[in-house]
Amino acid sequence: MSKQHENAARFRALHIPGRPLVLFNIWDPGSAGAVVKAGAQAIATGSWSVAKANGFNDGENVPIDLAMDNLARIVAATSLPVSVDIESGYGKDPDAVRRTVQRTIEAGAVGCNLEDSAPGSGELRVLREQVLRIEAAKYASGAAIPEYFINARTDVFFQGSAQTHDVAMVEQVLERARAYAAAGADGLFVPGLIDNALIARLAAASPLPLNVMVSGGTPSLRQLSNAGVARVSHGPGPYAAMMRALEEAARTAMALGE
Repeated sequence: MSKQHENAARFRALHIPGRPLVLFNIWDPGSAGAVVKAGAQAIATGSWSVAKANGFNDGENVPIDLAMDNLARIVAATSLPVSVDIESGYGKDPDAVRRTVQRTIEAGAVGCNLEDSAPGSGELRVLREQVLRIEAAKYASGAAIPEYFINARTDVFFQGSAQTHDVAMVEQVLERARAYAAAGADGLFVPGLIDNALIARLAAASPLPLNVMVSGGTPSLRQLSNAGVARVSHGPGPYAAMMRALEEAARTAMALGE
């Protein structure tokens, strides 16, 4: 078995409800190295951070060649499993998604995030359309790395503020989760959801291990563990914190020089 296959199986095994895999999202080989030294079990990119670090806005504005080169350099810099955020798959149709997933595998990734909203507008794709895109991703990965982890992200909870999140939205997510699982997805990613009771309800009913993203108001890691969450992502938070620290350090250095 190749190292990539081993890492894919290792990454898949880390998704345990109640013992969540913590992913402190990175954007380049340097940030990956720092997170590895901190004791990470796996590495995952965040599209927003990768875009900002390279002078682009999020939303598939990073040229795909640059995104794949960045991924390959991250993979080369660590022996840990690497999952990549490919947003909505860099393509208008399922075949384009298939080609993108193939490229992530060629670059050494063992998994990806694939979201169900359109870049730019943020509007949810029709369920059947997203199912076809996930099936295309599964076709590509199954032919090369069967253990490859497709983390199906749904942006249902980004369609309204946290104050509007309710059981009806959980049911909407579960409808998508069942369809995505049948299409070959391996995980369910629900950024934007921060209500612990709704998280627990979703984790209990989801056919896929649940992934939440840390943001303002997110429950503690212990609470998320107790709720049955299997994966916790930090999204753009690490990059934003590093840029604030860099700005403050630069401000202090220039002030001392006056």
